[in-house]
Amino acid sequence: MSSNDEPRLLYNLWAKEAAVNSLPRPLCNCLDPQYAKKKWSELKLHAEVQDTDCSGWLRLLELIDEAASDRREEFSPGRHMTPEQWAQITTLPASIAKLKAVKHFILYGSSLVRIPPEIGEMSCLEQFTPYTSYRLHWFPYEITRCKNLKRSTVSTRALYGNHKYRPPFPRLPQLLDACTTGNCSVCGSPFGDSRPMQYWVSLRVAADVLPLLVYTCSIECRSKIPKPPENYVPLPHHGGMNLNQPKASW
Repeated sequence: MSSNDEPRLLYNLWAKEAAVNSLPRPLCNCLDPQYAKKKWSELKLHAEVQDTDCSGWLRLLELIDEAASDRREEFSPGRHMTPEQWAQITTLPASIAKLKAVKHFILYGSSLVRIPPEIGEMSCLEQFTPYTSYRLHWFPYEITRCKNLKRSTVSTRALYGNHKYRPPFPRLPQLLDACTTGNCSVCGSPFGDSRPMQYWVSLRVAADVLPLLVYTCSIECRSKIPKPPENYVPLPHHGGMNLNQPKASW
C-alpha cells in the first residue's frame, strides 16, 4: 500500500481481526528457505481440498449470500465467523462473483491457499486486503479484470518471486482442475475439450506486484498478456528451478 494512512489502517485491521487470529492456523513452510538462507528445492502448489461440509464453509456461503443481497460495500467474512470456522477455509466459493457492490474485500489472517478466478467478477472492487494470509503465494490472473482496484495490502514476502528474496515459482502445469473455471483467463472463451496452457506472470495489481496464474486457450491469448514491470521476469513463463529471475533486492 502506498497511502500515508497505511499504519492506521493496518492497526485498525489488527484490532478488528485479533479475535479471529487468536486460533493457531494451518502452517506453511513453502518459503521458509528465504529467511534461513537455505537451498531452494522444487515447490508445489498447495493441493489442499476444501471441505465443503464443514461449518466454516457453510457459514461462508451464508455470509456471501447476505452481502450480495444487501449490496454490502465492505466484506470481511472472517470477522463474522468463529476462529475455528475461519481456519477451515482454504479457498473461496465461486459465488463471490455475486459480490458486485463490494468495494473493500478483507481476507486478513486467512488460511487460504488460493482464490478462485471469479474474483474478477467483483466489478466494484477498489481495495483488496489479504494481509497476513501467509499461505496465499499467488493470485488468479482474472483479478486484473477488477478495473477499479487501486489499493491493496498483501504480505509480499509470502509471494512466489517476491523481489526481496526471489523464491522459485512452482513448475507448471499443476492442479489444472483445482484452479480454473474452464474458461480462458484472457479472452474468457471456454476451453471445451482443449487442454489449457498455464503460465506465470508478475503484474502490478493495485499497490503490489503479484504472481498471477494464467490459463490461456491459444498462443494468441498468451501474446495479449501485459508486459511485467521492470525487475521481474519479462515474459510469461512456466516456473521451475531453472528460471532465471532478477537478482534479489534484499
